[in-house]
Order: sequence, then structure tokens, then C-alpha cells
Amino acid sequence: MQWIVDDEDMAVSRQCRLLAVTRSVVYDQRKRIQQELSELDCLLLQLLDEEYTRHPFYGSRRMTNYLHGLGHAVNRKRVQRLMRTLGLAGMAPGPHTSKPHPQHKVYPYLLRGVDINRPNQVWSTDITYIRLPCGFLIS
Repeated sequence: MQWIVDDEDMAVSRQCRLLAVTRSVVYDQRKRIQQELSELDCLLLQLLDEEYTRHPFYGSRRMTNYLHGLGHAVNRKRVQRLMRTLGLAGMAPGPHTSKPHPQHKVYPYLLRGVDINRPNQVWSTDITYIRLPCGFLIS
């Protein structure tokens, strides 16, 4: 009963009377459509669970791309909701600020063991970058 819609101008019961259709048929069809949607959600949940087992670091963006690749038209918010239903969350890597690059030279600390006991005995500077006309130079 696609031609019967919820409308402010005409109630569903009046539309059913004009078309000689019982209201239970209309509501039963709506219920079936909702069940079909939930069956699609079950399929998406299964696909998400399988992909998460293979790639536990995938978040909602990559899962959305995965489902798009399988031909399912879903948006990211729906994938987020489904992942939340399953209790899944992508494992994002943290920052690696303490890991030195193996090719970077480690300079020795020249003031180790020096007794600093008067003003202006030791001076220090740190140049983070040098501004140039076409950008900057990292030191």
C-alpha cells in the first residue's frame, strides 16, 4: 500500500476507507518493511563483525568504505551506530613522540658534569626554525 501515506491533510483511516482497504493491511506492510530493514542491519552487523575480526584497527570510516566496496549504500553514522551495537571500536595508534628516528644523529650533552657557579658562565640557544622568504628552514 505505497499510495497510503501519513499526511496531515488526510488521516490514514480516511485514505483506507476511500480505497476500500483495511488499515491492518497498511500497518502490516509497514511492519514487514521495518523487519526487512532490520534484516539488512543483521547482515551489516555480521559483515562488520567479520571484517573487525580480520582488521581490529579499522574505525567507522574504513568500515564504511569496506561496506561500500561490497555494494551496500550506508553512511558513516549508521556504521558508527552498528559498531556501537556490537561494542566495536577502532584501535587508533598513539603518537610516537618518544621514539627517535634511527637515522637522526644524537648530539652529546656538553654541560654534563660542568659545575655552573656564576652568572653568564653558560649560554644556550634553541632554533626551532629559520624564516625564509619562500618558507622556513628546520634546524
